[in-house]
Amino acid sequence: MEIRGDGRREEKTRLIRAASLTALAGNAVLATAQIVVGSLSGSLAVIGNGIDSSTDVVISIMTLVVAHVIARPADAGHPWGHGRAETVMTALLSFVLFFAGGQLIVNSGREILFGATRPVPTMPALLVTLAVIAGKLLLGLSQSAFGKRAGSPMLRANAKNMYADVLLSLGVLAGLGFSMIFGIGVIDSWAAVAVGLWVIRSALGIFMEANTELMDGGSSRELYKTVFDAVKATEGASRPHRVRMRRISGFWDIDLDIEVHPEKTVSEAHLIASGVEANIKAQVENVYDIVVHVEPAGNEQEDEGFGLCEDDFEGDPGHHR
Repeated sequence: MEIRGDGRREEKTRLIRAASLTALAGNAVLATAQIVVGSLSGSLAVIGNGIDSSTDVVISIMTLVVAHVIARPADAGHPWGHGRAETVMTALLSFVLFFAGGQLIVNSGREILFGATRPVPTMPALLVTLAVIAGKLLLGLSQSAFGKRAGSPMLRANAKNMYADVLLSLGVLAGLGFSMIFGIGVIDSWAAVAVGLWVIRSALGIFMEANTELMDGGSSRELYKTVFDAVKATEGASRPHRVRMRRISGFWDIDLDIEVHPEKTVSEAHLIASGVEANIKAQVENVYDIVVHVEPAGNEQEDEGFGLCEDDFEGDPGHHR
């Protein structure tokens, strides 16, 4: 269940810090073990996997910094608060992963192309990879749990990164196994290339998710329908339109227009708008802010420029009014 209530932001910050410290400690141990064992046993794939775990250590440090930033209250320079720092951090995380994967491909590809002789990895490389698979799986489960409780896209992205590392390590394990069985060291280099490609694939997926939030997209048809239904359930409110929803660090910022009877007083219209806000908050979790603009019934305009209404979901769901 996601966080709700006045203390949700403080609780979210606490959860992000706890998740970051857990990931930091776990990945530091795994990275050190892989780089040391990979160097001693002659496995480039294990070393590359260790480098990937080292980037996870950097990511954990960066998320600790982000937890400090998003805990700061809104100010004159940032009236919507500092929550977007988390989204920016998620995008930066994808770039770190992308270049780590690219560097691994370049180094391994150079050895394959120029026919460098690779030693056959030894048993310790196999054992440390098995340990890494277990460790990354536990870290992935913990980051996913923290991310769900905090409603944090950054932590959920890091959980996906951990799960990707499990698959990555399974590929390394397969490469090590074939290399040791057939006595061909270059198989380890091919496994390292596969590792790099997988890291790049994960980086692109994380970037696309962060970019959707930065571009104020990603809200689903079901979520818009929930908002429309909340308005219709409010006595005196009608024709919700120019509805816009965007995420700010896992919280929803919602703007919409409604219509009320033109003879309502300002106080009566305000009470209706407050009822709309309360109904939306009762149906949509983790609402950051709601702005309700009141119009007199019948004040329809041909082209309102932006936002969505119920008619937009009949036929083309992406059509804007």
